[in-house]
Amino acid sequence: MLIVRDAFLGVRRFDQFQRSLGIARNVLDDRLSRLCADGILERHRYQERPERHEYRLTDQGLELWPVLMTLMQWGDRHLADDGPPVLVQHRDCGGAVTGSLSCEKCGASLTARDVEARPGPGLPPDHPAPVQPAYRRALAGSGSS
Repeated sequence: MLIVRDAFLGVRRFDQFQRSLGIARNVLDDRLSRLCADGILERHRYQERPERHEYRLTDQGLELWPVLMTLMQWGDRHLADDGPPVLVQHRDCGGAVTGSLSCEKCGASLTARDVEARPGPGLPPDHPAPVQPAYRRALAGSGSS
């Protein structure tokens, strides 16, 4: 789920996932391969020599957004003493995402395509994962447009 979380936060490349998660290359390679085989991520070549790929959420992967939002909100309530590390906001008006996945400001029903993430007060200053413009970058070129 941490790989999927990072994909929603705009991480696409192997080295970015590795820096963000701090896991061994072989373990990350195995997990990315499994997420691709399960249809959650898809590989796209972005460089030929040497061959390099990035990983993008599929439509099936995008359907995990409500699950991740619920987990993030739980963590923000119970574990984020310094405030949430990431603020997820409605792109149109800047309102926060509620537990019912709507905008607290305008009341719009939200999906992953309607929001963007920004660094929150609890994000450590040395955190390597990009969090801005987050969802916009994560969703560009995904299965559904």
